[in-house]
Parts: sequence; C-alpha cells; structure tokens
Amino acid sequence: MEELGTREAFDRMGTLGIEEEFFIVDDAGRPTSGIDELVYGDDPPEPLGDRLDHELFQFTIETQTPLIERPDDAADALAEVREALVTHAETHGFGVAAAGLHPAAKWRELDHAQKPRYRAQLDRIQYPQHRNTTAGLHVHVGVDDADKAVWVANELRWYLPILLALSANSPFWDGFDTGLASARAKIFEGLPNTGMPTRFSDFESYARFERRMVETESINDRGELWYDVRPHTGHGTVEVRTPDAQRDPEVVLAFVEAVHALVVDLAERFEDGESGTDIRRELLDENKWRAMRHGHDASFVDTDAESVVDLETAVDRICDRLGVSGLRSVLEADSGASRQRRVLDEEGMDGLCALLRL
Repeated sequence: MEELGTREAFDRMGTLGIEEEFFIVDDAGRPTSGIDELVYGDDPPEPLGDRLDHELFQFTIETQTPLIERPDDAADALAEVREALVTHAETHGFGVAAAGLHPAAKWRELDHAQKPRYRAQLDRIQYPQHRNTTAGLHVHVGVDDADKAVWVANELRWYLPILLALSANSPFWDGFDTGLASARAKIFEGLPNTGMPTRFSDFESYARFERRMVETESINDRGELWYDVRPHTGHGTVEVRTPDAQRDPEVVLAFVEAVHALVVDLAERFEDGESGTDIRRELLDENKWRAMRHGHDASFVDTDAESVVDLETAVDRICDRLGVSGLRSVLEADSGASRQRRVLDEEGMDGLCALLRL
C-alpha cells in the first residue's frame, strides 16, 4: 500500500507553494503533444528540475515553485518558473498557453499520456477521465498543526466559490460555448472524489478516510483525492485547488495573496477557540454552481445560510478583514470568461488562441 501522510508532516506555518497547469501549443496556439520532449527529454532549466511534470493529456504540463518561505517572495518565484518553462518550450519548438480549458482542444482528438498512473486512472474511471482536458491553479500554505489544518480546510469551503467566480476562465470546451463561466469546474466534477468536500471533525477522521480510500482500492494513492480543498498529508499544507488556470501572473498572485491570508487568519481563529461555520454542504455546492455558471456576476448564500451576498460585497469583506487588495483588482477587470468570448467574437479562434499564450 502507498505510504500515507502523517500528523508530523504539519510542522511549519505560512510557507507557500504554487502549482500551475498549462497547455503545450504549436505556432498557431493550438494544442499539441509535447510532454515527450519537455518532460522526458533533456533536463529542463532551473528552477524546473524535479518540478516539471504533466497531467493526463500529452498537451498538458504542470509546474511547481520551490518552497516559498515568505509571501513577499512569491512574485519572483512564480516569474522564474514561468520564464524557465516558456524558454524550455521554445527551445523545443513549442509554446505555452493558460486557461481553465483550451477552447480549441477536442478531447477525442488528443493523445493521452502513457504514464502508468494515468493509464490506471483511465481504466478505472473511463469516460469522465478520458474527457478531462482541464487546467487549474493550486496553492499550498503550510500549517503547523494537523488538527488546525483540517479545521482551516473546513472553514475555507465557504470562500472557495468566491475564488472560483473570480478565476472563471473556461467558457469553451470541446469546441463550443458551454454557457458557463468556468466549464473546467463542471468537467472536473465529473471525476470521483472531486468538488466540495465534507466537513471533517479532526485530523484523525481525515486520515482514517484517506487510509480507507486507499485500502479499499477506491483510489490508487492519496493524490487522487481531488477535492477543491484538502489537508495535504504529505506536504503538511492546506491545498486550495479551486481556481481556473490563468495567463496573467498578477491574477495568480492575487489568489496566492488571498489564500495565504485566509489560511493564516483562520489558523489564528482556530487557536482562539472559534467553533467554526455551520453551513450545509448542499448550500456550499449551490454557491459553487453559482460561481461556475455566472463568474463575476455570481451571488452566494451567506454564512448564516439564509441571506444572499453578491460577489463584490464578499470580496470587500475578505479584503477589508485581511488587508489584501489583489482580489479587488481581479474583480474590477473583465473576467477571463468574458474576455475569451469577446476575443472569439471579434478575432475568431486564431485570435483567442493567441490571447492565451504566455
């Protein structure tokens, strides 16, 4: 059985890690198979060594930043990784694009990766995984106590639809307009062990669930618990997996800033003995649906489970309480979904593919 995480992994507070999923594209910005050269070919430049991998399809690639000790260092770390990836891709004749879904990607026409892990997933999950052309942004924040990490992950659930609405950047899937702001979120929810997780009472209850899922062969390894937020029992972090992938690094940094501030704030609330938010998972699912459908125009069932709050008000609350500003800038700009629709209407698919390139 795969080694499971331990309570002892949670030993540092406030560190950061950023994982981004991208698309490998050709000169026209269209999806193309490139992992053989970029991942399995010659060694990539630093800081990509041991921090470059791929996802299910041969046109998807993932980067990871080195461990970021201070939030102020996040911008430089992100820039170094992105610049190294673009240079590495260009050296091999490829480009790199970013969005929650690539608008020109048609899953039936794309090659799957041959990595045993993904072949096993395709065999087990079948159709939902075969069509999974998604790309997301994952933010890890270190937490110095396992029970605290579980409590923080519980509390973060209400904030996740807000982050998704702001990040919505995937209106097109398999060549058509879905009518959604984040079709990625809905496509990804077709997989098992995804979406809004349930509430866990403490670390032992989460670890027991993780262990049972592996022991019953429901998953091949703990990494296949693909929920929107999870305590990462290997890294000792709380991992937020909600946002669509983004082309603009400033948008990425806005989410990193907000997630880090939320985790630190909620960790302090746990230490102060707060009881936590009591809201049904079904209402959290409703909020997520509103986010993926409406993006920047979404409103949400509030934490009292009765009233409704619009996205602007929710963002103002977060920014005012935590002293962050990036989310306001994201809200004030056009959403990725509306920008994609406008460019497609004005410039066609060629223009949209060009828009998404780094």
